[in-house]
Amino acid sequence: MFLIVITDGFKKFETASQLCSYAGITPTIRESGSSVRGRARISKVGNRKLRNLLFLCSFSAYKHNKGCVAIFERITNKGKSKKLALIAVSNKLLKQCFAIAKSGIPYDAGHVSVLKVK
Repeated sequence: MFLIVITDGFKKFETASQLCSYAGITPTIRESGSSVRGRARISKVGNRKLRNLLFLCSFSAYKHNKGCVAIFERITNKGKSKKLALIAVSNKLLKQCFAIAKSGIPYDAGHVSVLKVK
């Protein structure tokens, strides 16, 4: 319900990446020229309450949502931290919510995307 109110029924955004940027869960690369290269971190510029709720939801999603389980395992198997994997799961959840709201098709756990992967 909070997500629908915050996004005005998802009418404020045209793409899922715009919504993720609004929530502040997109990675930003910190660099300046050739001398300063920092680690990529989430931007934290967006809506703090939405970001916190998504992070809390990711704890349940990485155990029960097939797409989120795959992302969590892929990232942790690379040796990355669990917190980083949970942020990626949050990003996936938000993109799933956006797709469901824009398409009007109910959630289907066995759905396979017909989009070609580059």
